[in-house]
Amino acid sequence: MTPDRLRAALEGVPDPDWLATALRRVATEPATIARFFPAAGRRCGRAELPDAPGWTADEAARALLLAVLPADQVAGHAEALYRHGDAAEKRAVLRALPLLPVGTAGLPLLHDAIRTHDTRLVTAALGPYARHLDPAAWRQAVLKCVFTGVPLAAVADLDARADAELAGMLAALAAERHAAGRRLPADATDLLDRLTVREA
Repeated sequence: MTPDRLRAALEGVPDPDWLATALRRVATEPATIARFFPAAGRRCGRAELPDAPGWTADEAARALLLAVLPADQVAGHAEALYRHGDAAEKRAVLRALPLLPVGTAGLPLLHDAIRTHDTRLVTAALGPYARHLDPAAWRQAVLKCVFTGVPLAAVADLDARADAELAGMLAALAAERHAAGRRLPADATDLLDRLTVREA
């Protein structure tokens, strides 16, 4: 996903003039994002965007607001908006991170989201920006998905990053659940099977 695609997908929002004004103001007066960011849900709606699968209008608008900030101010504003935002605002910041020039500065936000019990935040944290997680943290995040019921399809680069150590962790969890008369979710079992064949 790119800012241009999100902008095109938002052409039919309920209040396009508000969004255009907000983007201009934030680009020239970055501090105003604190006012516009929370209002995006009310002014742009929360409907899913047909031309940006998986994105809602408020998420896309908030991502664009972050994307027009001066590059040297993006990380600071993203962190402040995440820390003070509600769940929808936090999710929007997480989803926007791959589109922003923040390097690894957004990692503390991912770690925070993965520690929560909000599956929407965990899902958002494991999008493309999760490539910055070190292998150990990434494996633990995948296990968090298994524990909380987040579909593994939400994990970016899953097959490319999954390794023998993750396979061992999943196998141990499968054995533990089997002993308790329970099973792993089907997608976790499928991943373990793929890894077992790969490592054989």
